[in-house]
Amino acid sequence: MDNATRLQYLEAMGIDVWVCRHQPFTQEHIPEIAEPHPPALRMDKDEEWRHLQQQVAACRQCKLCETRTQTVFGVGNRKASWMLIGEAPGQDEDLQGEPFVGKAGQLLNEMLRAIGLQREEVYIANMLKCRPPRNRDPETAEMAACRDFLQAQIQLLQPKLIMAVGRIAAQNLLETQKSLTALRGHCYHLADTPLVVIHHPAYLLRSPQEKAKTWEDLQFALSVYKSLE
Repeated sequence: MDNATRLQYLEAMGIDVWVCRHQPFTQEHIPEIAEPHPPALRMDKDEEWRHLQQQVAACRQCKLCETRTQTVFGVGNRKASWMLIGEAPGQDEDLQGEPFVGKAGQLLNEMLRAIGLQREEVYIANMLKCRPPRNRDPETAEMAACRDFLQAQIQLLQPKLIMAVGRIAAQNLLETQKSLTALRGHCYHLADTPLVVIHHPAYLLRSPQEKAKTWEDLQFALSVYKSLE
């Protein structure tokens, strides 16, 4: 049926016919539609770790970036059940780019072996990723600048147990001013992850008489971990 005949039928049926005033679109009038972007591929865990490490290496959020030799990201098994979190890199760590090296690191390795763990089995990080000059205590702004990096490491690792190594790490993770003496021997939680507190090995090198208490703390940490299995 041609268009004129169709219009006659519609008019006879009492149907108003609306005619568009505009010319119909031809192909050249159709706006070009951009090809949709392919969906972003989700990074796998290894890529997320690499991306986070690159962000840390490029960080300039606090003044420590001016004095560091390099950032100290973290080291160990990225599928570990145990995560150790210390305070900040020292001189040896700043030079080598790895947390807990030198004499303190050697003692930490022995502490881990005492409860049946190898350094390679755990993941070790610090609150700060850059060394404070002269190994002074971290400042509040410096802790704040690094907080998201540590949170991201915990989120990626999903450890079953966290050990806060030393007073400053323990106080900042638990947001308390209690002494380490008051904090040790108890199980806390960081979000849903159990957390226990132990002395820093650098402190034990200066105060070897405290090693017996640290052995107690390590046994306590092991008992907490075993209770999770």
